[in-house]
Amino acid sequence: MTTPRPSRDAVPPLGCPAHTGARTAERLYGPGFAADPMASYTRLRAHGSVAPVEISPGVRAWLVTGYETALEVLRSPERFSKDPRRWQALADGTVPADSPVVPMMMYRPNALWTDGEEHGRLRGAITDSLGRLDPNALRGYVEASADTLIDRIGPKGRADLLNEYGAVLPLLVFNQLFGCPPDIGDKLVEGMSGIFDADADSEKANGLLTEGVAELVALKRRHPGPDVASWLMAHPAQLTDEEMMHQLVLLMGGGTEPQQNLICNGLRLLLSDDRFAGDLAGGSMPVEDAVDEVLWTDPPLANYAIHYPLHDLELDGTLVCEGEPILISLAAANTDPDLARDRRTGNRAHLAWSAGPHTCPAKGPARLIAEVALEKLLDRLPDIELAAPVGELEWRQGPFHRALASLPVRFPPISPADGPAGGSEGITNPARSSSIPPAPASTASEPGSANVARHRWWSFLARWWHG
Repeated sequence: MTTPRPSRDAVPPLGCPAHTGARTAERLYGPGFAADPMASYTRLRAHGSVAPVEISPGVRAWLVTGYETALEVLRSPERFSKDPRRWQALADGTVPADSPVVPMMMYRPNALWTDGEEHGRLRGAITDSLGRLDPNALRGYVEASADTLIDRIGPKGRADLLNEYGAVLPLLVFNQLFGCPPDIGDKLVEGMSGIFDADADSEKANGLLTEGVAELVALKRRHPGPDVASWLMAHPAQLTDEEMMHQLVLLMGGGTEPQQNLICNGLRLLLSDDRFAGDLAGGSMPVEDAVDEVLWTDPPLANYAIHYPLHDLELDGTLVCEGEPILISLAAANTDPDLARDRRTGNRAHLAWSAGPHTCPAKGPARLIAEVALEKLLDRLPDIELAAPVGELEWRQGPFHRALASLPVRFPPISPADGPAGGSEGITNPARSSSIPPAPASTASEPGSANVARHRWWSFLARWWHG
């Protein structure tokens, strides 16, 4: 229900007690929130499904914790916009441009932050390009990449699976699927990780990300190949260089940090929850069930899907003014007490991928990569166990993600696997990956320079392998 718009002078600041019925804004940052976000969600639910929060010092927003209210926002583009240029506190300087959360919320001309026809054009280019991936071939490449990483940690008998597996595997997959050489890939991953991390230099991270993606676009203009970046560039949507850059940043955002979190949160669950441990001991690896459980209870992006009301309105009884950011707590909505628990069993109606017109277009590949990563690790290291009590694992700080700081494990040492998939031979002398279908993008055959770029990429991995 909409309400007549009061004068701006009559509207107290977001989170002001006069505006929210004496409610103070819950902080979604700091070590306390990182360690136990569910406690914050419980306190917020006491005031209804919409409540004021502070996502960084001095940065206020609304957080939706109710499942049905979340769907109302996500599925109502006629009432809620995705365009951050409507964020009035940023536009008028109340929120400084150098705030650490701005890089994750600022306008970029991509499919995430646009509405209507423009959103349809950009999303169509992404969906069509991702649709050219062969899932079976992608599975084979992820398995080979996982074997490479497991061969490296296997002889040691212990590892930090976050830094030595979960964070590296998406990088290998991204570099291959997007035809990205390592020097550019390093910039993209470091920049993207920085804008997710509340303690990082957000301006530096954003600059590094911009630099890396500009270099990748320039490379693909000169030397297109059979990869997602080149297919996106050759799409009938005729994306400009700037649009290309921003679609790649969007895909990068979903392909590195959240993917890493999904893999590691899944491993944490499989190695600590008796339900899954019992099945593992019985010879069954319920990886799909574990991934579903994580997506319901610990989604890699816990609070995001940001929207802005097109006008002052009531949302589940709470007045929300035009231009105030509304975050969807995907984690809280999925665990809404009003959502019958049996509705979560065996179904995928969670909101981890969002919903409505901006639902994640890459959820199929993302889920496949995570499941294969978990399957391969548990297959190669069946006696793996956590090297620290699950309750002592540390979570990274930040309002948006649900991310472990490390995942220490131990296991009986193993030797590298035989054959081309394992050992350093699989790095220095690889066959051409079959993860990418052979269909060309804008050229009939791959240019010779692409072979040079691939050689540089594998040379980088060889140097990494040997330390």
